[in-house]
Amino acid sequence: MNQVPLLAGVRARPARRVSSVRRVLRGAAGGLRQSRAMRHWCGAIGLAALLAACATPQRPTAPVDDTGGAQTRQTVHAYHGRFAVSYEDQNGQPRNAYGNFDWQEIDRTVKLQLLNPFGQTLAIIASAPGLATLELPNKAPQMAPSVSELMQGTLGFSLPVEGLRYWLQPSVSPDSRAWTSTDGAGRLSRVEQDGWTIEYLAYADAPASRVKRVNLTRQAPPLSVKLVLDQ
Repeated sequence: MNQVPLLAGVRARPARRVSSVRRVLRGAAGGLRQSRAMRHWCGAIGLAALLAACATPQRPTAPVDDTGGAQTRQTVHAYHGRFAVSYEDQNGQPRNAYGNFDWQEIDRTVKLQLLNPFGQTLAIIASAPGLATLELPNKAPQMAPSVSELMQGTLGFSLPVEGLRYWLQPSVSPDSRAWTSTDGAGRLSRVEQDGWTIEYLAYADAPASRVKRVNLTRQAPPLSVKLVLDQ
């Protein structure tokens, strides 16, 4: 009879130990889950920081203009001065015209205004590839494919506008053969091209070195053009 309590006490002790072990295991498992959760949380923070660093906008660089190839630089020339023209009319009689001129050139388009010595407009000539117009005071503009043809029929003489685009620079037209001479400074002094003889009589002082005086002559039909360019 005295052995029952002893056996009961002996059996009760393992039960308490098992319960304690279970609590320890549950605590360890909970700690393991917390540790895993902590690692996941830290990993998420690290990934977010990495993505944020990658997404941080960089300092903008200077914009690149990719239209430079599509745009071309325009060639612009402007000349002002005085002119004197000697020619023969349809009856072979000598004629003279003189005054001032204003030349505006953009690429292959030229606008030439001729004025009398008092500043009144004599004619306005516009020349572009394939089209020329000429305006006289109080008259409707006239048009023709060639500026030489238009001037000859309207004014009685024609200026070599296409050639002057180069000769006034001074240079020679690349469209036809030319014979040239130079002075002691290596500047053009004479050009023969397209039936015209161009003589450079004076240049402006350095550093400009632009043409100051130039004479143009043609044998047939006879025509003489003298230009004095103001700098």
